[in-house]
Amino acid sequence: MTINTVLFDLDGTLIDTNDLIIESFLHTLDYYYPNQYAREDVLTFLGPPLYDTFVKMDETKVDEMVSYYRAFNMAKHDELVKEFDGVFETVKLLHEKGLKLGIVTTKMRQTVVMGLKLTGLDQFFDVVVCLDDVKNAKPDPEPIHLALQQLGSQPAEAIMVGDNYHDILAGKNAGTKTAAVSWTIKGIDFLQSFEPDYLLTHMKDILPVVGVNQGE
Repeated sequence: MTINTVLFDLDGTLIDTNDLIIESFLHTLDYYYPNQYAREDVLTFLGPPLYDTFVKMDETKVDEMVSYYRAFNMAKHDELVKEFDGVFETVKLLHEKGLKLGIVTTKMRQTVVMGLKLTGLDQFFDVVVCLDDVKNAKPDPEPIHLALQQLGSQPAEAIMVGDNYHDILAGKNAGTKTAAVSWTIKGIDFLQSFEPDYLLTHMKDILPVVGVNQGE
């Protein structure tokens, strides 16, 4: 079946929030656990919901830690966030060609809107599913099923594009095709171990997957 629906993760896939997220974790952890965490230590925290990460550290302070993280994250957002190479042009072309486009992210809507507006990508997406829209985050299929329902699409005609294992697993669990991006901070070998259907070395590599000629 032809793919007519493309679902994207946001952080690390469309927009480069890696420095922002890492700095936000380091800022928070240095306050609660001084001198215990270095940059390489927090890489495993990128992707899953904040609550899931902090609750393992101290379930009595998890809400406080999340709030502390988010205050810094929002204050530094526009300073540290930028889009990845070729993202704007590719997403714009997909939109012009009439593909149905959605965002499926584990972020809260407030910061998702900030990122999309900052990069100008907000004009291309009719559906944005955030952490506060669902009970179960990726890799559970619920967020993808919700996005597909809102777009009027079936799993067999959709692809999930992401930079982390929970994007690939969520797509598989929901019955869509999956694509991993090579610019993942986790390392492409790690992501390929989850057997995505496609590997994108540049965002434009999604075009032939969905039947769009770049030169059109």
